[in-house]
Amino acid sequence: MKKAIFITLITAIAFCSGFAFKTILSQNKNSRMKKVTGIGGIFFKCKDPKKMTEWYQKHLGLNTNPYGATFEWFEGTDSTKKAQTQWTPFSEKTTYFEPSTREFMINYRVENLEALVEELKKEGVTIVDTIETYDYGKFVHILDAEGNKVELWEPKD
Repeated sequence: MKKAIFITLITAIAFCSGFAFKTILSQNKNSRMKKVTGIGGIFFKCKDPKKMTEWYQKHLGLNTNPYGATFEWFEGTDSTKKAQTQWTPFSEKTTYFEPSTREFMINYRVENLEALVEELKKEGVTIVDTIETYDYGKFVHILDAEGNKVELWEPKD
């Protein structure tokens, strides 16, 4: 029951963040560089992702797809610029979250991923892989201070 409440809470936070999460700025020594612009997705491990997706569709009304569910919202004050937050259950045996051993991974939307990665390297942040580019944007993974894998995504909106 606690796990279901936790997952529901995380999902609600991700959904609401699209509306409320304007822009987080990080203070650099010389300038203010925009780093995170919102939450791009919430991913978590479970025994049966298909069953979990069906449960959320049935009981909470999520409009599901083969990847979980996508929450669409409008970015900032521009009511024409559509954005999205992804919700995805993964198999409990997935290795996608490694090297983290946690049950979840958060995807943050960012701007200028290349510049951000260079800044993070200078700050000693562990970069797990190289930047990969897809039709829908660029991705890279880092580890936070406690070894949680974090996915950074520069969407191609």
